[in-house]
Amino acid sequence: MLSFLQNWLPINASEHGPYLDELTALVHWLMLVLFVGWALYFLYVLFRFRASANPRASYEGAKSHVSQYIEVGIAVFEVVLLVFFAIPAWASWVEPPADPDSALQVRVIAEQFAWNSHYAGPDGVFGATSIDLMSATNTIGLDRTDPYGVDDVVSINQLHLPVDRDITVLLTSKDVIHSFALQQMRVKQDVVPGLMIPVHFKATMVTPPEAQFPACNATKTCWEITCAQLCGLGHYRMKGFYTVHSQQDFDAWMAEQVAAVMPQPPAEAEAPAEQ
Repeated sequence: MLSFLQNWLPINASEHGPYLDELTALVHWLMLVLFVGWALYFLYVLFRFRASANPRASYEGAKSHVSQYIEVGIAVFEVVLLVFFAIPAWASWVEPPADPDSALQVRVIAEQFAWNSHYAGPDGVFGATSIDLMSATNTIGLDRTDPYGVDDVVSINQLHLPVDRDITVLLTSKDVIHSFALQQMRVKQDVVPGLMIPVHFKATMVTPPEAQFPACNATKTCWEITCAQLCGLGHYRMKGFYTVHSQQDFDAWMAEQVAAVMPQPPAEAEAPAEQ
């Protein structure tokens, strides 16, 4: 059943994804059994209690306890799904990385109708932000005068991640509730204004060349970031793009972005030519 569902699900590119896919398969097995069982029972009732075979109404009611046994069995199966599959998968998903120092932290700030990504830069410390500094060119209000904010990298609707490395995305919103969804990472989390909600995962494969969107980035290779919560009239266009790189390519991308935002040293004046 799992292999059958994988033909319909987005490609799985995360470490915790197989657990969620397995849970989805088990739930669909239960749904299939219930659907077939209730359909057969409905057909049986239509035939067994048809008017021609039962001209007089019976007021005795059902005497069998089969339905109670079935209901108990379904309840037990649902408890097994919850206790032994859903809760362990959830616990592993929300568990912080064992080595937080080696994990990549990215802030993602949602707004109507865009995703802003904020990287701490080489110093590993996020610069200060202020609502007073927000503008069309400074969407998160980053304070570039803060020593920790000089090397920070900010991008809009573009998220870049390394493969085979723990990732923590810190989610918050500037206005209303959004929902951050990375289908290939099996990640979906509501983004609530006033809260900083961490999401932990590890990508297990780089974005393949066939994953292409015109608005991706320079390489035109990416997956889509979607908003899974109705957030306003422009909800339909609230989409971003994310790319999983090898660690080497991610480092090269980060170095290029940092070089673009770092202040350039003043050019040295040329010595006057000798007469």
